[in-house]
Amino acid sequence: MNDTRDLFPGKSGKPRHPETERAIFFSMSERRNTLVDDCIEQIDQAVRTLFGKPIGSGRDNPAQVIEDAELTATEKAESMCLMRVNHTGEVCAQALYQGQALTARRKDVREQMEQAASEENDHLAWCRQRIEELGGHTSLLNPLWYSGSFTIGAITGLLGDKWSLGFLAETEDQVVKHLDGHLQRLPGGDNKSQTIVQQMKADEAKHKATALHSGGAELPEPVKRLMTLLSRVMTITAYRL
Repeated sequence: MNDTRDLFPGKSGKPRHPETERAIFFSMSERRNTLVDDCIEQIDQAVRTLFGKPIGSGRDNPAQVIEDAELTATEKAESMCLMRVNHTGEVCAQALYQGQALTARRKDVREQMEQAASEENDHLAWCRQRIEELGGHTSLLNPLWYSGSFTIGAITGLLGDKWSLGFLAETEDQVVKHLDGHLQRLPGGDNKSQTIVQQMKADEAKHKATALHSGGAELPEPVKRLMTLLSRVMTITAYRL
């Protein structure tokens, strides 16, 4: 059999050394994504987030070992609505992270955003599963919230990594407070939903601490108030739709 290296001769017509061939292979495989590549990846991520099964970090649902309690129809409806709000919040977080990762300048910041997005995908899957167990559906407005959050994330990324990280930290701070409120509102017997929300809260607090440690800047008060207002609009609509 002919040596396969004959298929890739050097300028002299002689076969290249195996190390040279490997270097060429890895150089080709590690090329930077083009704009088209990035667009395809973002579309794929959006479809997975909104309609499919997102790729998470591989963690198990913390509620799978919790025995499902008997809930009244009113309690079940309340839990379903609150978990739908939480799911929509995770859709927004996923879009925000993807937008920021797309425009982040530092490689370590992009990697941080991608890792956080992976953990947010866990939350997405857990919330969706719990909503289905309760007999409900995810918000009909999720595509709208995803597109808006992705745009905001991309814009903050363009402003610079310190502002992008600062926006992330403030977002997570507001999410932790929001989840605290849901832990108070969830029916006392709904241990499954409470377990999921507790784990989500711990992850969000970690994301906030990581963003601040990486150089996130404090956002101006008017920006914080605007974020709070948009969050309220989202929670009210997702609770009903």
